Amino acid sequence: MSRLSSEGAPGVYNVTFAPGVRNSWHVHEAKEGGGQILVAVAGEGWGQMEGRDPVKMLPGDTVTIPAGVKHWHGAARDSWFQHLAIEVPGKCASTKWFQKVDDAAYNFLK
Repeated sequence: MSRLSSEGAPGVYNVTFAPGVRNSWHVHEAKEGGGQILVAVAGEGWGQMEGRDPVKMLPGDTVTIPAGVKHWHGAARDSWFQHLAIEVPGKCASTKWFQKVDDAAYNFLK
């Protein structure tokens, strides 16, 4: 993961996942503002917000994750995946990490 923006600007990160790799459930917290925008740029990936169905991500797709919403994202089992992760500026913003994504549920995705 590498930061593409300059100091003082929203954080823009270029993130690449190997096939089958995904991050753990997490929340981008903020007292005001905050959240994350994902822009898929290469390969095939998946993401899911808690309480919703998983969403396939292909180049050009964007996903907006509001502050305070638990979610995960990463590559499909058989594809590399690259996305830009844009940190929406917020007051007292932080990321809280939780459990790994369940292998059985992830392996069910097609």
